[in-house]
Amino acid sequence: MNPKKYLIVGLGNAEQKYAGTRHNIGFEVVSALAKKLDVTFKSERYAYKAEAKYKGRTLVLLMPTTYMNLSGNAVRYWMEKEEIEPQNILIISDDIDLPVATLRMRPKGGGGSHNGINHIIEVLQHSNFPRLRFGIGKNYPQGYQIDYVLGKFFPEEIEPITTAIENAANACLSFCTAGLQQTMNEVNRID
Repeated sequence: MNPKKYLIVGLGNAEQKYAGTRHNIGFEVVSALAKKLDVTFKSERYAYKAEAKYKGRTLVLLMPTTYMNLSGNAVRYWMEKEEIEPQNILIISDDIDLPVATLRMRPKGGGGSHNGINHIIEVLQHSNFPRLRFGIGKNYPQGYQIDYVLGKFFPEEIEPITTAIENAANACLSFCTAGLQQTMNEVNRID
């Protein structure tokens, strides 16, 4: 196990029709991170993968191509292949329980109603991995959750979302260098 190696996983659905949807915000964050680090993704087993060096760390960036509810397969495969410890994994996902563009970092916890996180917990058989939750809000009528999460952001949300994506990408870098606790203190304070 390499203590200076990190796995940063943005959750989403790889098909083009899901691009830019609320449920794909994890993909947006790792894409922004890859751009910052000047690396490009290649299609590999279970995922689009990019690798970068940053301040003496190795960052493996992933966008699973397994479909959201099978995300755990990609996470386990790359975690084992790259020999990365659970505490050096950061999973980025959308969260309907947080207001739009709100970020929350946690060291562990359940998956709630998020099928991607729940599958990762099921496959790894524990929930002790850090995650960055990205608020997409709950601005939908009862019974329309699926349409909402698979829909695009409203025009008035674009600006705060763009800023939050940038903040989330910076939080990933901070997680790999300053560590979980310090990054959590900063991220969970921003609103």
